[in-house]
Amino acid sequence: MLASKVSILLGKRLSINQTKQTHAAILVNGLYDLESSLVRQIIDSTSSHSYNTSHYIKLILNHVRNIDVFSVASTIRFFSRNCQFREAVNLYGELQRCGLSPSTFAVSSSLKACARIPYRSGGILIHAQVYKYGFCNAVHVQTALVDFYSKVGNMDFAQSVFDEMVEKNIVSWNSVLGGYVKSGDLKMAQSVFDEMPEKDVISWNSMVSGYARMGNIERACALFRQMPERSTASWNAMISGYIDCGKIELARSFFEAMDQKNSVSYIVLISGYSKCGDVESAEELFGQLRRKDRLVYNAMIACYAQNSRAKEALQLFNEMLRLDLRPDGMTLASAISACCQLGDLKFGSWIESFIRGTGIQMDDYLATSLIDLYAKCGSIDKAYNLFHGLIKKDLVAYTAMILGCGINGRANDAIELFDEMMNAEINPNIVTITGILTAYSHIGMVEEAYRCFISLQKYGLSPSVDHYAIVVDVLSRAGRLEEAHGLIKGMSNQPHAGVWGALLLGCSLHNNLELGEIAAARCIELEPDSSGYRSLLANIYASSGRWDDAERLRKGVEETGYNKLPGCSWIEEAKA
Repeated sequence: MLASKVSILLGKRLSINQTKQTHAAILVNGLYDLESSLVRQIIDSTSSHSYNTSHYIKLILNHVRNIDVFSVASTIRFFSRNCQFREAVNLYGELQRCGLSPSTFAVSSSLKACARIPYRSGGILIHAQVYKYGFCNAVHVQTALVDFYSKVGNMDFAQSVFDEMVEKNIVSWNSVLGGYVKSGDLKMAQSVFDEMPEKDVISWNSMVSGYARMGNIERACALFRQMPERSTASWNAMISGYIDCGKIELARSFFEAMDQKNSVSYIVLISGYSKCGDVESAEELFGQLRRKDRLVYNAMIACYAQNSRAKEALQLFNEMLRLDLRPDGMTLASAISACCQLGDLKFGSWIESFIRGTGIQMDDYLATSLIDLYAKCGSIDKAYNLFHGLIKKDLVAYTAMILGCGINGRANDAIELFDEMMNAEINPNIVTITGILTAYSHIGMVEEAYRCFISLQKYGLSPSVDHYAIVVDVLSRAGRLEEAHGLIKGMSNQPHAGVWGALLLGCSLHNNLELGEIAAARCIELEPDSSGYRSLLANIYASSGRWDDAERLRKGVEETGYNKLPGCSWIEEAKA
């Protein structure tokens, strides 16, 4: 009698509290056969996804006694639809370990998840199971396979599966078309597009966005005009295309011509303004939008962070939290970047605690953002812990660690990391070179610094003025002043006061009056209000016995009141 009543109740739409009360009744009365129905009821009653709902479903499935394929397949589909792709793939694995045969919906949803992670080997294993379970003629499974191979960039396999399909629908055609567009093979994409028995707005949008991304905006515009119907995505593709071509004014004109705009329209244009540094126009657009979702906030926070407006980025991040808009990895990476710019270690550490406390996945992208923050703020051990936990260590991660170690006196660690990076055949970038040169400079490894500087050309890099400053510094402190001076004279770009100042400091250490006067003259010419250069030259005069010249310079500094060279440090800013 009770089981019948609970079954009827599970067929209705329930709030989460009502669901938990029903769950309690199931457990207390031993109605374990109804647990799977409870899972399906939660999924059917959920109007919007939340972390708490997903966590609750996982807890039920972990303890359910009589698991069934349908409830698990429904959950895999639910996770996949709500971008919880790793959870979907993991649950598919659990289904296999329980000895249950998956349904076609479980297979297609898991393939979608593998495509989005991307998890190439997982998708290939599921492909093998398609043959094992006899799903070769299930159109939605075959379409999911085409989509998987297209998204992971294996168009040969995608085309092979597509050709084998007995029945093809518009989704199948769009999947293979989208794959060719994504891979940049517009010739094949055009061939598929022309061959399609029917085209919908998604087919047209793929071609428009493909030509726009490849810089052929004229062809994109021609297709846009030919479209029998246009969606908001069609307009957004054109806006994005004009932004990529550097034509922000035309992008704005398309935006203004739209009858109906969605949040993506605003996000695309805000991101466009961010790229060209027009933060004010981005703010204007952000202010126009009455209902702002997480993705709109992400675009504006990223705009602030990318344009050195770190305080505004964190203020907007705090506003987002006050509005109970749950941040995602993109939000948090931008907020961490803002903390990094401000040297706000306290707030950055709070963000890490927030990530771990709310169950947001600490992927390599987020971890690398935190590594950069901790390394630059001197928390090298914390940075190392995160670095060692990375699934894949890339150039950005190595660079953050090498630079952090270099500027924080951990020179040997920086050199070890650089050697490890080279052994992994990862080529450095400009910032990596800055970090390793700083490390070599700290411990006086002159030859290594010079060889590293010379090797820039091998990696297709041009040395920056700061690179010259570091190498001039290490050569000068080692007493190789003529060599340092020759390096400056050979610079293709104009040396700043830091370059000449490094040579002047070396002249002061090694009492080289002739080059010291040359370097000091250049420094004073570039920064006439700084007293530090005059003081260094006065010291050289004094060491050379030219007491009158030394006294003259010192008196001049006292009488004129020149500014000393300013210092700087990473400081913690109060949270806005």
